Amino acid sequence: MTRLLIRMAAVGLLAMNLSAANHPLEPRLSGEWWTVAGDPDLGPLTTPNQQPVDFAIWQAADGTWQLWSCIRGTKEPGKTRLFHRWEGANLTDRNWTPKGIALQADPALGETQGGLQAPYVLRHEGKYWMFYGDWANICLATSMDGKNFTRHRNAEGRPQVNLAGQVDRDRNGRDPMVVRLNGRWHLYYTAHPGNRGFDYARTSDDLLNWSEERIVAARGKSGDGPYSAECPFVVEPQPGHFYLFRTQRYGKSAQTMVYHSRDPLDFGIDDDAGHYVTTLPVAAPEIFQHQGQWYMAALLPSLKGIQITRMEWAPVAAADGATDPRK
Repeated sequence: MTRLLIRMAAVGLLAMNLSAANHPLEPRLSGEWWTVAGDPDLGPLTTPNQQPVDFAIWQAADGTWQLWSCIRGTKEPGKTRLFHRWEGANLTDRNWTPKGIALQADPALGETQGGLQAPYVLRHEGKYWMFYGDWANICLATSMDGKNFTRHRNAEGRPQVNLAGQVDRDRNGRDPMVVRLNGRWHLYYTAHPGNRGFDYARTSDDLLNWSEERIVAARGKSGDGPYSAECPFVVEPQPGHFYLFRTQRYGKSAQTMVYHSRDPLDFGIDDDAGHYVTTLPVAAPEIFQHQGQWYMAALLPSLKGIQITRMEWAPVAAADGATDPRK
């Protein structure tokens, strides 16, 4: 009888685990924020109104933590933007060390003057890949140590990656992030053709040549304004369940909406049903794991730096208090 009860309990526990694995989760912030980057000294390019905004955070080959942020509103000619970097010995350290200006646009290579936007870094096969926007294109730089990056060169000697299909370079395609899902690389980014915000995706096998784009999210609760689909960021915390973080507002009224899907190329267009999960009071979040713990980095409400907190994933609660049955 004892063995039978143990077996029944084990089966019940397995069923509960399988059920949980098949239901969407909700991201929840857990713990206090700590500031890792502030408003940097850019020397003669500094202005009182400059703002560190869209950023990337990763661990370099030597174990140190790296953060690059797009600083806007500087005295950099053109679109006023450039990249500044910080370094921290430990992820949980406060006030990482400023390391100076990391990258500026090079118009001779086809980049928009002062137009660098939103870096994103991943590590693959021992190499670091940094994707970034230049106001019109998606560009790439690479590094072996995760600190010193060199611009990629395509067949034309420029840093832009190859994008299939017609590319409208007047809609400010930006905020790229890349993640491997279902055995392929997925490139997510935003743009606002016709002054309306959309999130797009392309796929690739080699990180250099990308398929034609498709819209993966638009309108719904997030609205359809030009900045309704900022900073798309996709993660897969449970197999086959994908979550899109999509920012609408920066600053003291920061807002990011989170969407769930079983298809990484469809988070709902004019349809939040079965997709919308929650709204978070953060802007431009980057979500990552380190030693089994989930973290979120986001902009300070003052737009004068970057902060990090711990986060967790919990079952979505339905209106009646039961677990949300969406699959």
